[in-house]
Amino acid sequence: MSTAVTTAPEMIGQAGPDHPLTPLSAAEITAVRGIVDEAGLLSEHTRFVFVTLDEPAKDVVLAYRAGDEIVRQARVLLLDRETGTGSSLLVSLTEAKVLERTMIDAATEGQVPILDEEFEDIEAYLLASDDWLAAMSKRGLEPANVRAVPLSAGVFGHEDEVGHRIVRVLAFYQSDQADLPWAHPIDGVVAYVDLTGRQVLKVIDEITLPVPAERGEWDAAPHAVPTRTDLKPIEITQPEGPSFTVEGNQISWADWTFRFGFDIREGLTLHQLSVRDGDEQRPVIYRASIAEMVVPYADPSPVRYWQNYFDQGEYLFGRYTNALELGCDCLGDITYFDVTIADEQGNPRVMKNAICLHEEDYGVLWKHTDMFNGMAETRRSRRLVISFFLTIGNYDYGFYWYLYLDGTIELEAKATGIVFTSAHRGPDGFSTEMAPGLGAPFHQHLFSARLDMAVDGNRNTVTEVDAVPVPMGPDNPWGNAFRAQKTTLHTESEAMRSADNLKARVWHITNPDKQNRLGQDVGYALHPEGQPSLLADPQSSIAKRAAFATKHLWVTQYDAAQRYPAGDYVNQHPGDAGLPAYVAADRDIEGEDIVLWHTFGLTHFPRPEDWPVMPVDYAGFKLKPVGFFDRNPSLGVPSGPKGHCCAD
Repeated sequence: MSTAVTTAPEMIGQAGPDHPLTPLSAAEITAVRGIVDEAGLLSEHTRFVFVTLDEPAKDVVLAYRAGDEIVRQARVLLLDRETGTGSSLLVSLTEAKVLERTMIDAATEGQVPILDEEFEDIEAYLLASDDWLAAMSKRGLEPANVRAVPLSAGVFGHEDEVGHRIVRVLAFYQSDQADLPWAHPIDGVVAYVDLTGRQVLKVIDEITLPVPAERGEWDAAPHAVPTRTDLKPIEITQPEGPSFTVEGNQISWADWTFRFGFDIREGLTLHQLSVRDGDEQRPVIYRASIAEMVVPYADPSPVRYWQNYFDQGEYLFGRYTNALELGCDCLGDITYFDVTIADEQGNPRVMKNAICLHEEDYGVLWKHTDMFNGMAETRRSRRLVISFFLTIGNYDYGFYWYLYLDGTIELEAKATGIVFTSAHRGPDGFSTEMAPGLGAPFHQHLFSARLDMAVDGNRNTVTEVDAVPVPMGPDNPWGNAFRAQKTTLHTESEAMRSADNLKARVWHITNPDKQNRLGQDVGYALHPEGQPSLLADPQSSIAKRAAFATKHLWVTQYDAAQRYPAGDYVNQHPGDAGLPAYVAADRDIEGEDIVLWHTFGLTHFPRPEDWPVMPVDYAGFKLKPVGFFDRNPSLGVPSGPKGHCCAD
């Protein structure tokens, strides 16, 4: 139960932005549309794929002081639905003009992301297709009750698809309004749809499989169970209010200060994350985001081999952000932030309560009871949480950034919702049987965190640290010795690395220009979870298109134009964009301004317990200080009130 809620005002007031990283306001989005229209770039067929702040150069942001002039620019993607042509614009709000216009070559550069409007038209195309109607008739299904799920097509060497906006459509049956279609996959058939031609190109009808009949609503038979009555309330209160402060899009809490932003491709972004150490505010990360995710499926059947989705680059998942509700998504003394994005007509759309900010108790921070001097001290940990949740198709994802009192930074991705379903083809197939005849294909959820590091400054070095045993010998006669083996990564090609949990592998990001009181380079360590990277064959289409997911770590020299690990235009891109292209120059990364790209995620062999709705599964990583501070930075945390620690 929560006791206090604050909805923060829009991050930009009518007076204009108070910082170069302030997200675009509704008024600015409206102005962008007007500038594009005035330039003669809009027709009845033009749609805005997205509008987002074009962030100023890093040196401009770092040099900014209150009162300085703020130059405002927006990056815009447009789609002409009549021709399928995409274009990228750089729009100056300050000068009220279009500065750049670049046409996108769909055959070589990929397509712009898929619009909601394009998805909404799909069922009408299917109902106009004789081949589709025949496939439904053969199965004894009423076409009007078939729910179409259009999905990104990928690239598989089909020459007739080059340069065309294609989606592939799987279908599910819905017998009544309350019925959950995911419980009734119409497997063995797929439609290929041309979004520009607005027609079904082909229907592949591989095999007729029974449509699973059991209902899938969580509160319908056979799943419905009585609501528990044995769980007593837990009250979470902060009678003096929260410990954080909010000024515009800047948040301060304990020793931490940072700014936050939001766009529909990356969702929540963190900027200029720094921690106070004595009288000094020391930077740690210049910019942090989840820059891409891919969900590759393992079913090789003729109607499903192509299933792999880039939920950011192909679908712009931030536009599906939930309006968070008190008592459900966040608990405590909550501050919510609305977010303003552009809709597909280029008009501002406010997403209410899109971002949640609150504090959480997190158990014991440090503790010791000493036999010699009588010390008996315990300090409790707490963390600041900033998060958002979204629903994209069948899955729901939450992204939670945590800041801790000991200097730790953590990202946790939460996956829940409903598994994507199929017919179950037997124990030798590539799915788990979830209900009678109902399968859930094996798949992965792989995320890429883009971490523009700034550990005590912009000159950083990455070192791989492994735990290794020391061979028995004169210096280790009893064979018990082991040490930390450190390997500095000098170039981008050396920094394409995989995690190794058997060696407790971590990566240190240090500053060669700054030392702690012991003479050690100050640093932070990236602690990976070390789950599998991409399991698809290295020669596969998805391995080329999601090359970022083949390694747990990439390190690049900073380039403001290199924002996305799978490239700028992921939809139907043939591959080798993004990180493979970025590292081709094999630039130096030792003592440079560097960006870490960290792949993490889940390999999901669904369980029957994941049906009819999936309990949250977790993935993430931690960044922990290693020599960044001279000593434990949480020594000043007060002990808790005794009344909260002792039984009556």
